[in-house]
Amino acid sequence: MPSTRAGAPGANPFDQARVAARELRRMTGAARHDVLVVLGTGLFPVAAQLGATGPPIDLTSLPWFSRFTGPGHRPEAWSVPLGEARVLVVAGRLHLYEGATPSEVVHGVRTAIAAGVRTVILTCSAGGLNPAFSTGEVVAISDHLNLTGTSPLLGEAVDAVGGGRHIEMTDAWSPRLRMLTHAVAPVREGVYAQVLGPELETPAEIKMLATLGADLVGMSTVPEAIAARHLGAEVLGLAVVTNAAAGMGGSPVALDEIVDTAGRAVEEVTALTRGVIEQLHTNVTAEGDSLRG
Repeated sequence: MPSTRAGAPGANPFDQARVAARELRRMTGAARHDVLVVLGTGLFPVAAQLGATGPPIDLTSLPWFSRFTGPGHRPEAWSVPLGEARVLVVAGRLHLYEGATPSEVVHGVRTAIAAGVRTVILTCSAGGLNPAFSTGEVVAISDHLNLTGTSPLLGEAVDAVGGGRHIEMTDAWSPRLRMLTHAVAPVREGVYAQVLGPELETPAEIKMLATLGADLVGMSTVPEAIAARHLGAEVLGLAVVTNAAAGMGGSPVALDEIVDTAGRAVEEVTALTRGVIEQLHTNVTAEGDSLRG
């Protein structure tokens, strides 16, 4: 009997993603999707602002999708037309700290890419290590530190798909998409460090991360970026600075404050996301016209 877990021993996670993508096409009626938008903690309202309407797709009804248990994360998605683009908006994500495997964490990204997606926009909430960043500020991720001790590229199946096991990560966070983001608004950029969690970091850990060059810290996003790059998709990361990291000043961090602060950035995250997608469509259209001319 086949496993019900994405990437379980003996299962091919890429075959599983292709099966799930076929079911996604059936449920949405869309032959393909162009862009995937994953919403981080406190950013659920972005879905409606991007045009999501009606009952969402229950992702747990698709093959090999797990239930999300992180605060504010829902296994729900909408297929949204945005100009000429078809956008898959997902209202949360699975985290490693929930006990999920790396393949389970990235199953949604792999499914979206199997359904045609070539652009992945990952949003998240993050603690701020860079004293120049303000609470509530949206920062474009320029690079990352994977401090989880694992990767979605583990296993033999990876060698036969995408870019192979040892992919180049110099431009993991697309310079082109960051340039398009700056054309929408002059956001700052920073290096994002992912730790395993679920406990928040100690002041000593934050000092270590800052010494390593991190500007932001969180518990998600990096495995999704790695999986997307492995399959050739471009990745944009938008992180909301929801709090000063431990030992950086201020009062102890409270989860409800993180959610509230992220919520205040919904309009900016929406504007950046929409602006990038609209520019991508304009650029693709212009290139197509040039080639046909």
